[in-house]
Amino acid sequence: RSIWVTGVQTCALPIYDEVVRNHLAAFFQRQEGFDCSIAAGSVEDFFVKAEKVDELDMVLTDIGLPGKTGIEAIPDIKKRYPDVSVVILSVYIDSERIFKALCAGAVGYLQKDTAMEEILDCLNIINRGGSVMSPTIARKVVDYFAPKRTYNEPLTAKEQQVITAMVDGLSYKMIAARLGITLETVRQHIKNLYGDRKSVV
Repeated sequence: RSIWVTGVQTCALPIYDEVVRNHLAAFFQRQEGFDCSIAAGSVEDFFVKAEKVDELDMVLTDIGLPGKTGIEAIPDIKKRYPDVSVVILSVYIDSERIFKALCAGAVGYLQKDTAMEEILDCLNIINRGGSVMSPTIARKVVDYFAPKRTYNEPLTAKEQQVITAMVDGLSYKMIAARLGITLETVRQHIKNLYGDRKSVV
């Protein structure tokens, strides 16, 4: 059963597959507390339609879009809508794309075969300040950052704490509050973790 939130959450769906896009849009339009403001087949189409939308709460985006990818679009989306939460919905579950998305500012990463009710629950969690990952994605986060002998340097205590908080479903803001550091420091930890270890992906 879905956990409902108060207020209307406006969302956008830059999804390449028209059937998936239309099904998601119709599903969200039927949900109390959600309004699908934009459904687009590309990043470029999204921004054309965004000209008529002043505010967005969430963007659920594909990666494999024609033209600019969903990951490449995250900084531009955040620039247009500074408070928006961006969630990746993708068939890709490789570490390279996962961490590029996280470093770019995504607060969630879901597999494309996730049931619609589960997607809805995940968006409600994000609305309450959390972050979400499909179980397979969360496992990859743990495995990717687990100490390995091939690493030149082991993870620091703070890096371990950041990873644990991510897997616990905390947003960047909540991680900052838990660890007593700034939001920018959280982002920098994640970028450093990814950058220092991407050679082993």
